[in-house]
Amino acid sequence: MEAQAILQPVFVMALLSLVMLLWMYATRFPAMSKAGIEPQDAADTDQLKKLPAEAVRVADNYNHLFEQPTVFYAVAVSIAVLGQVDALHVQCAWAYAGLRILHSLVQATVNLVPLRFALFSLSWIALAIMIVRGALEVF
Repeated sequence: MEAQAILQPVFVMALLSLVMLLWMYATRFPAMSKAGIEPQDAADTDQLKKLPAEAVRVADNYNHLFEQPTVFYAVAVSIAVLGQVDALHVQCAWAYAGLRILHSLVQATVNLVPLRFALFSLSWIALAIMIVRGALEVF
């Protein structure tokens, strides 16, 4: 199987980060303006607590995309570089990306924590399969 197959969900995740960045700008800047928070005032993050939950949730999700997904990026690219791309790895990578998209949508909109947690946990299962299978090949 071609390495490109596992890199497609990697780029989908990167595009998700871009979408969430734009969404964060579209919600945070107007919310800061409405709350009377100048850009420099945001250096004191306590000022951001004045923002409405809708703006905070989107920013929180954007930040979350630089936590667990960084492990996904490293593992997926390692699988591609090592020539370990197969159907199961690709399916797990797509499952991971799809679940993280759903997680982002839930967190940025309705923010139902039990649903978010379920999506987060399922995404970890997909990623764990990739990690364990990759590690078994390397070691």
